[in-house]
Amino acid sequence: MPKVIVFGSMNMDLSIDAPRMPAAGETLDGSGFLTNAGGKGANQAVAAVRLGAPVHMIAAVGADAFGEELVAGLAGAGVDCSRVRRLAGVTTGVAVIVRCAGENRIVLEAGANHALGPDDVLSELRRVAEKGDAFLTQGECDPEATYAALRAAHELGLYTVFNPAPARPAPEGLWEAVDLVCLNETECQIVCGALPVDDETCLEAARRLRALGARAAVITLGAAGSFGLGPDEVPLRVPAAPAPRVVDTTGAGDTFIGALVAGHVRGMTLSESMSWGAAASALTVSRLGAQQAIPTAEEVEAT
Repeated sequence: MPKVIVFGSMNMDLSIDAPRMPAAGETLDGSGFLTNAGGKGANQAVAAVRLGAPVHMIAAVGADAFGEELVAGLAGAGVDCSRVRRLAGVTTGVAVIVRCAGENRIVLEAGANHALGPDDVLSELRRVAEKGDAFLTQGECDPEATYAALRAAHELGLYTVFNPAPARPAPEGLWEAVDLVCLNETECQIVCGALPVDDETCLEAARRLRALGARAAVITLGAAGSFGLGPDEVPLRVPAAPAPRVVDTTGAGDTFIGALVAGHVRGMTLSESMSWGAAASALTVSRLGAQQAIPTAEEVEAT
């Protein structure tokens, strides 16, 4: 089976539940404080490996307690962490999360996630990549390193997946190196200028993403499921799977994207991978936390 190579962020999530979002200058009593391994890159890597794909991680953490804990957790999930660098002089990335009524607000400190430059990432990528592998990256690491890695992965014959989160304008010519872009409604509006709210606007947005140069696009729509469009121009509409309950939505999108990539290397079609991701995400939102909430393939198959 081909492997998945992830270049992305590793954060320690500091999460607390609040009865409502505080106003400016207001202090509220919270509850349920948790420290959890997170970061979009690490979350998606854990999702991919738990859902049946071999995964290698390219990343950086600080030479601190948070960094050691994150690497140990990722390795414990089955991810190859031999290319995760531990750097002195920078702190491990941190996300501060306020949970309220099943939704969340997040503030990030990038720390070591921005420490790897293009040369660092390309050196690691070229050591591990083989034609036919999948390469997955997001927007939480150094932008220039991310763009260089996408182009290099494309040139090496990898299936490239880009999750532009947080969204920002991409340099000219980048989208031609992207086989699949996966993003949510807000990110979609920033990237291509179209806000998907129904099937018609989803199709328009997906066509715009493909017109930029991406060969396929998947738009996640929260409780409304997801919408996809591949090179054959056949619209794919996949409803959300029913969740046992909604406790915490923090890792839902990352679970879905990890499932998309795992589905690809396992030989699934895009539509099948989207359905796989919907089922996995439904289980994730029924649990607290990010990586600890992500289900295994066996759990998804049992639903």
